[in-house]
Amino acid sequence: MVPPRLSVVSDNSRGIDVMSANDDADNAHERTVPDALSDPEAAVDRLSKAARREKLRRLEALLFASTEPVDAKSLMRCLDAGDDVNALLKELQDDYKDRGVALVRVAGRWQFRTADDLSYLLERQQKEERKLSKAALETLAIIAYHQPVTRAEIEEIRGVSTSPGTLDVLMETAWIRPRGRRRAPGRPLTYGTTETFLVHFGLDTIKDLPGLADLKAAGLLDANLPPNFTMPAPTDVATLMPDELPLSDDGDEDAEEEQASLPLDEDGGEDEDRAEPPDSEAG
Repeated sequence: MVPPRLSVVSDNSRGIDVMSANDDADNAHERTVPDALSDPEAAVDRLSKAARREKLRRLEALLFASTEPVDAKSLMRCLDAGDDVNALLKELQDDYKDRGVALVRVAGRWQFRTADDLSYLLERQQKEERKLSKAALETLAIIAYHQPVTRAEIEEIRGVSTSPGTLDVLMETAWIRPRGRRRAPGRPLTYGTTETFLVHFGLDTIKDLPGLADLKAAGLLDANLPPNFTMPAPTDVATLMPDELPLSDDGDEDAEEEQASLPLDEDGGEDEDRAEPPDSEAG
């Protein structure tokens, strides 16, 4: 009986597959190189767009991670020297224009915030915030539009005396601050708004406060105003004005002493006003 013959046949299919894959990669590379060489401007444009997208991603990451508004100088650290950070922020702001969050500028800084029309989704009904009294709102408005202004000037504009507690409440909220002292007898304190005020009300600068036309359109002013009625242009200069003196080292203590020296209301309320009593006629 003759044993069967065994013949070994080489299997070159695997090698053929590997060679075919390498050939495809080489062909793709050979096709890409001529394309880049044939249109170098398009290749440079693609690289430029990719680099710009990467810079936008860096700004986006930093702004999302921050719980407070970030200024442009801090954001420049993640970019290259010579990059226009304001142009990049404006482009990023346009990208988020129709999204659930928006990139806004407050107090000269940048922050992601919930879109205005969706803010109701994040409201917390169980937390009741304390509302300011009418006297405090009027005082805050006068300080915002007339700063720097003294307590006596506030009372002159309002026409009634202002309780010391009203200014205390506004300073507790960190919306106003003592700026300096007026160059006048008694050196009264001057007050102005703070950066916290701008952030809370979503303002970039104090000049973004509504003007006369805006207040009329909102129905907050009477339509029958005097012909010569005007509104001051709000300003918030960090440096002291020529008629202001700097606060002393114990300026805060002086402010507290000035507030404590003023009489309080009989009912002890902080936000109520005391009208000036009329002059009595001699009998």
